[in-house]
Amino acid sequence: MSVAILTAVGTFLGAGLVLIAGGLGFLPFVSRPRLDDDDPPDSRPGSRSNNHRRRRDLIAAGLCSLLALVITRWPMSVPLALLGVLGSRGLAGGATRTTIERLEAIAAWTEMLRDTLAAAAGLTQALVATAAIAPRPLRSAVGALVARLDAGVAIVPALAQLAEDIGDPAADTVVACLIMAASERAQRLTDLLGALAESTRNEVAMRLSVEASRSAARTAVRMITGFSFGLLGLMAVFARSYLSPYHTSTGQLVLVIVGFLYGLGLWMMSAMVRSRPFPRLQMRPPRAS
Repeated sequence: MSVAILTAVGTFLGAGLVLIAGGLGFLPFVSRPRLDDDDPPDSRPGSRSNNHRRRRDLIAAGLCSLLALVITRWPMSVPLALLGVLGSRGLAGGATRTTIERLEAIAAWTEMLRDTLAAAAGLTQALVATAAIAPRPLRSAVGALVARLDAGVAIVPALAQLAEDIGDPAADTVVACLIMAASERAQRLTDLLGALAESTRNEVAMRLSVEASRSAARTAVRMITGFSFGLLGLMAVFARSYLSPYHTSTGQLVLVIVGFLYGLGLWMMSAMVRSRPFPRLQMRPPRAS
């Protein structure tokens, strides 16, 4: 089998594996079809930050695949390097840090609402007053809420849309309390908001503790992965005779099997340290009868 045929087979095999893994949700950089509103705003398909992050990952994966092909001269190194780079995105932990920052912002905004309501302000006035000073992760969502209220939208559906804009279970609980206060005239709302803020800060402390233990595991996985690929690259440069059996068609097939098993182990290790989203409340404004 010629090198050109092996290159074509390796390229199409890599593209197929990426599509399959992305469809099954194994690759975090692949945006999923929007079946519901459970995804946070910064990870929803079509968002500017998500598109920029996806393009950056694809460029990095393409450059690494090209570098692997130049160094090793193995056609199958293209799909293996592509999957290795894209699959390692789950070891960064950036999504967890974003979630913790959003939780801290929700707790701070809840305390702002509590203090503003304690000053004998109404709920609508409190929402408007906190829009300009809301924490940065929530400022755009709260600003959009005030814009909807100024446009004449009722407060209950406007608050329900706020929960969807923020996209966090902690925000769902706060918004549910605000909806009950707006529709049912709930008493002691300030005490309830204070308790929710304290509960949210306790959750932040718990997640920080969990993230500290997960970061150690992520570091170990990154060290194992970097050492393995670094050793393979050094052998491809300085010990080509040792890797000469992989230049044959049979060697390329064995390389695919070994790479698949190694990638499976890497994915299982990354799945152990990957955070899982919490279920959210469904905010449904009451329908007019």
